[in-house]
Amino acid sequence: MPELHTTEMHTGGEPVRIVTGGYPDLPGATILAKRRHAREHLDHLRRLLMFEPRGHAGMYGVIPVEPDHPDADLAVLFCHNEGYSTMCGHATIALGRWAVDTGLVPAVDPETQVAIQVPAGLVRCRVDVAAGRAGAVRFESVPSFALHLGETVGVDGIGNIAVDVGYGGAFYALAPAAAAGLDVRSSATRDLVDAAAAITAAVAGALPVGHPDDPDLGFLYGTILTDGGNGQDEPSANICVFADRQVDRSPCGSGVTARLAVQAARGEIVPGQRAEFTGPAAGTFTGTVIRAAQVGDREAVVVEVGGHGRYTGTATFTAEDDDPLAPFLLR
Repeated sequence: MPELHTTEMHTGGEPVRIVTGGYPDLPGATILAKRRHAREHLDHLRRLLMFEPRGHAGMYGVIPVEPDHPDADLAVLFCHNEGYSTMCGHATIALGRWAVDTGLVPAVDPETQVAIQVPAGLVRCRVDVAAGRAGAVRFESVPSFALHLGETVGVDGIGNIAVDVGYGGAFYALAPAAAAGLDVRSSATRDLVDAAAAITAAVAGALPVGHPDDPDLGFLYGTILTDGGNGQDEPSANICVFADRQVDRSPCGSGVTARLAVQAARGEIVPGQRAEFTGPAAGTFTGTVIRAAQVGDREAVVVEVGGHGRYTGTATFTAEDDDPLAPFLLR
């Protein structure tokens, strides 16, 4: 097996493992076709990098691929403990800095624009390269919208609760942790994960989830439990549980986008108004609705999310042919 080389980063405490060498070229005319090929033919490499003993249940990865969008500086696939997501805000923030630092996109002082094609569409980053502000990145989301507002679903072990479903590059169910009798800041993480996973299962079974542009985008990615705040007067805490009970250590960039899309649909935030959100590792993302948009027949918004990407190291991963231990996960 070839060696796989990576650059290791984090954004708000959430890991970003960027594959920089050793991964095969992916066929396919579009990024979604490449995503399907990776899922169907190269998933052993995802498991190798995400699972133990080289990763863990909370690892998150990035696979650079050839872009098919004419305006993209680079294109990437995202991967995690279950498969391949369509959008990832925390990884996008790290990628913006990485693209400038590696010279993939030449630095322009004081702010460099980087266009990244992801499975959900084209995401435009602004990377702050001024001295003393390294790592600060803002990105404009893909057009995002509220799919369901205030729908009542029956959740095993919790009962009937009202949930919203918002799209921020991926679909999330949104509910205050208090609806499950929990506090997002003080309850045990396991209890929050159990509640979020139960909500995800209930919503996926009760509410239709589809995207007007492509059926590959139409799935419920996870649930975000919040403190009930809107982030406008003080930072709002949330925990995002996605994929196979994976916990986002950061505030979750696509989740922040989905939360603001829902707020905009409710008339609770207007363009230019800024909000702040914190995640389990106490990192903070900013979010601002910057303009209206349209997705099919749905009113949507474009959201700008900001945070800091930081380096944690580099790595080379191998697998010996006679190693009897397959990649695994302990929880």
